[in-house]
Amino acid sequence: MRAHDPSSPSPASRGRARAFGLAVGELPTGPHNALTDVPGVRVGHTTLIRPPEVHSGVTAIVPDGVGPGSPLPAGVFAGNGYGKLIGATQIAELGALETPVLLTSTLSAFRVADALVGWILERPGNADVHSVNPVVGECNDGLLSDIRSRPVREEHVRAALDEASRGPVAEGCVGGGTGLTALGFKAGIGTSSRRLPLAGQEITLGVLVQANFGGTLRVRGRTVTPADVGLPLAAPAPEAGSCMVVAATDAPLDARQLTRLARRGVYALARVGAGYGHGSGDYGLAFGTRPLGTPAGPAAVRDEDLDLLFTAALDAVEEAVLNALLTATTTTGPRGDTRHELPAAPLLALLG
Repeated sequence: MRAHDPSSPSPASRGRARAFGLAVGELPTGPHNALTDVPGVRVGHTTLIRPPEVHSGVTAIVPDGVGPGSPLPAGVFAGNGYGKLIGATQIAELGALETPVLLTSTLSAFRVADALVGWILERPGNADVHSVNPVVGECNDGLLSDIRSRPVREEHVRAALDEASRGPVAEGCVGGGTGLTALGFKAGIGTSSRRLPLAGQEITLGVLVQANFGGTLRVRGRTVTPADVGLPLAAPAPEAGSCMVVAATDAPLDARQLTRLARRGVYALARVGAGYGHGSGDYGLAFGTRPLGTPAGPAAVRDEDLDLLFTAALDAVEEAVLNALLTATTTTGPRGDTRHELPAAPLLALLG
């Protein structure tokens, strides 16, 4: 669901990293190069744009069948804990995810969590549920949106959950990424996936990044500032960002191994130049699609066999951030602050 800004540009120069020859790593992607390539995972967005005051929204990551009575194994990692990852302590304690994962704006996170609880309690089979651990991550979109208005409401949350789908995932200025900035440019939602052999079977890893962090962009080892690609210098904003990296896999991992995977999601941000500043909450969350308690049997993965999966996570997160930057469009906020899209042609010229 999208409240559309008719004046918002949609230039033909916007596209994903691979469209411009900027693939990351050697491993193949899934069919959509998205989190939804992991079987049983859907994504939905509600996008709220009322320029110049509001550029915000909510993104829902919905694993099939997840609920209080059918949790999935999960792990969480806080690279820098200056943020509001609602539900994180129970995941860390129990290694279990029992709701979809929602991503939104900082001051809307609590309304979103309440709406998620209501949605879960209404699901079939949950009539006797008396406790639920909603999982909601957030980024601060206060530079480009009126964050104090807390524009994300229950109906927006329910729309994102109910309309979540498989297939291609919208990126850039959508859902929880609508008002975000990263590395000096307009950013937002980005996603990517990898296929690889693990424990004698082919598995899929998918990631989705809510990109909103400081630092200096690096592409193929080269630093890229707005001035390098012909953009005007913008007044620096206080680093009150955060970044949420969500990974999903159909590999038979336990919660401890998924926590290790979540760490790699945060580590990967360094590849694109993340500054990991004081005010940036940098979080990784990883979950498996095999229900908690499913016997792993002979397919259980040894820790020493995780290296290729870790490589896949690093590559996928790097590419997801590039996708967020290359699909986002220039946005001006309520106080006249502007963050420009990363222009593909000057970037490619710079990289040679």
